[in-house]
Amino acid sequence: MYQTIVTQVDHNICTITINRPDKMNALNKDVITELSAALDEVYNNAEIKAAILTGAGLKAFVAGADISEFTDLDGVGGAGLAQRGQDMVFNKIENCPKPVVAAVNGFALGGGCELAMACHFRTASETARFGQPEVNLGLIPGYGGTQRLVQLIGKGKAMELLMTADMIKADEAKTLGLVNHVFTAEELLPKTTEIVAKILGKAPLAIGKIIALVNEAATVSPTGLANEIELFGASFDTEDKKEGAAAFLEKRPAAFQGK
Repeated sequence: MYQTIVTQVDHNICTITINRPDKMNALNKDVITELSAALDEVYNNAEIKAAILTGAGLKAFVAGADISEFTDLDGVGGAGLAQRGQDMVFNKIENCPKPVVAAVNGFALGGGCELAMACHFRTASETARFGQPEVNLGLIPGYGGTQRLVQLIGKGKAMELLMTADMIKADEAKTLGLVNHVFTAEELLPKTTEIVAKILGKAPLAIGKIIALVNEAATVSPTGLANEIELFGASFDTEDKKEGAAAFLEKRPAAFQGK
């Protein structure tokens, strides 16, 4: 059925695995489209009570967006890309009335970190790495990264990570509150499934209300998300974005001019 993801339902839990290991499970249009369809199934299939989102292989959860899709986009195209992703996947995950948990099995960078942050909470393997490296490309996060990272770890550390593009390891991510638990690679899915199964022993309607109310308490500003999309798009019209993307694809340091 799917080309870029694999889904499996067992004991009312749908495990959604992003399956592009040769591309470090990078997000592209096809992944976004198929994730959206899988999430619709989670919403609408009464047999499914919760979902776990993970990546294929041991290297990457999602190592970012597919930069090759960025090269020809202008500001309008960039904003459209971000809006499409938010509407089809990221906001759909955050607002799902059933628990959606990220089991981060490797690199969660850029759009991958944002995908994990859209989930209701996160577990990680010891080899997981988190970061928002968009500034290296002359860009900013476009899938809620400037908003959800602040919400999860606070303004100061979020500001540092967003501006330096530094990666953090799983243990630091746990200390910061970005992930709830760190497991070995072998334990990651079984232990995450145990936690989700415990939740499924509780009252489903109450769980849905808890998700909605906790989201409201930890509000990501709708204007913040809209402004992020607008400024993400604006970044595509800069010389720095063209240089950043070219440098990335050519595997060389970027020479930014502030233009």
